[in-house]
Amino acid sequence: MRKVTAVPFIAVIAGCASPPPHLPTQSGVDLDKYSGTWYEQARLPNRFQAECSGDVRADYKPRPDGTISVTNQCRTKDSGTKVAHGEGRPSKAFDPPDPAKLEVRFAPKWTSWLPMVWGDYWIIKLQDDYQYSLVGTPDREYLWVLSREKVANGAVVAGLLDYARTLGFPVDQIIKAQSGK
Repeated sequence: MRKVTAVPFIAVIAGCASPPPHLPTQSGVDLDKYSGTWYEQARLPNRFQAECSGDVRADYKPRPDGTISVTNQCRTKDSGTKVAHGEGRPSKAFDPPDPAKLEVRFAPKWTSWLPMVWGDYWIIKLQDDYQYSLVGTPDREYLWVLSREKVANGAVVAGLLDYARTLGFPVDQIIKAQSGK
């Protein structure tokens, strides 16, 4: 009898869980201006960057078909280099598409039809005419502060992290960038 009553109780609890509050994004994003090289200044810990110890950068290049070529790389703990190639696109969840709400995929191209290989990449805030970018996911699990320069203005980075805190991101868990000299 306990098993029968436990299932509805769990379903009721799960039904009470509320989705994360709305995550605002930057209006008027120009993906051509966003393209180029970005250097990571801070991030929330994540499994796919666990091997990265520093010099994290991302290169974005628009393609004629409207997608974006993505190349991420970092210095590993053993002083090697880890490189990941992927693809970005405007999220198919929004009509009309919002260039600030992107999806990225690092899985093989043949898997691109599977929704679970695409991850959210939302441009939350741009600052100083595309010199700084705050990027995250609506579930607040992932967050990055990026800059065009390898060494960024600490006050700008701190301001973006303060803004992320107001949006509910756990910025007390942030990993700051380390670059090779």
